[in-house]
Amino acid sequence: MQTTRSLYSPADQPGDVLPSRRRLAISVLVGAGSFVLFGVVTGLIPNPIYVRQVPRTVPDYLFLALTAGFLGLYTFQRPADGRTDDGAATASTVVGFLAFGCPICNAVLLALFSSSALMTYFDPLRPLLGAASVALFGWLLYARSRRGCDSCVERRSTEPRSD
Repeated sequence: MQTTRSLYSPADQPGDVLPSRRRLAISVLVGAGSFVLFGVVTGLIPNPIYVRQVPRTVPDYLFLALTAGFLGLYTFQRPADGRTDDGAATASTVVGFLAFGCPICNAVLLALFSSSALMTYFDPLRPLLGAASVALFGWLLYARSRRGCDSCVERRSTEPRSD
């Protein structure tokens, strides 16, 4: 049986209010790293390696920043017990990437559709994809924040009712 390494330090327990500095540093690193990586790969951060084929817009930068920020928050909220919602986070990241990425530079989309079809039909939908990504990540983070620790839930269910 393979065990996964937790982001929590031994001082972090599920009931702790303040997370460790290490966990905070990791989540900031994930957010900043994903911003830089996605920004360079999509050409939103100008670089000599990749030239973006469509103009950069304010919503592109907004969805890049929101996706990177949500990835950092997702990492920060990672539970100590190992339960993950990685499927929802991955889906939201992919949809967000499609929202701020260059539609005709995406090799997968270009292999499926022509560049004129992408610019005609897909490009106008990118803000909707960005909104869907933000909504999915927002729901995921809200659901995680509402989920109590297992020991708190067990404690509440075993306490006598005062009804």
